[in-house]
Amino acid sequence: MATTIKHRRTNIVTLEDGDTIAATCAPDDIALVAEHDGWWIHFVGEDGSVESYDEPYPTYNQALWAAKAAAEYSSAEE
Repeated sequence: MATTIKHRRTNIVTLEDGDTIAATCAPDDIALVAEHDGWWIHFVGEDGSVESYDEPYPTYNQALWAAKAAAEYSSAEE
């Protein structure tokens, strides 16, 4: 089951095995997904599109801090 942290006005959703971005996340959410090569950060767009950083982070904590920084940036634009 996915877990959600609210940072500023952005949901940062950590997906578990079997969870999908499409079924779990809403527009403007940030998804953290563990893969064999590290933790990926995915950004969900208004239309449901998903964009990602070019490389994964080696640890969950590094990915979480990067997601929080991205949430800070997006809340500053509003």
